[in-house]
Amino acid sequence: MSGLLYLIAIILLIGWLLGFFVFSLGSFIHILLVIAIIAILFRLIRGRGI
Repeated sequence: MSGLLYLIAIILLIGWLLGFFVFSLGSFIHILLVIAIIAILFRLIRGRGI
């Protein structure tokens, strides 16, 4: 399950980067970034490295 969480965080981060630099979809992309950061922080808090 933790590997899946990490994979989702990476996918969201890549989606944010692509959207920010290529598509400029606005606030939706920033929501993806926030979700990715929360997922990474959740993983760090649980004691597992990135």
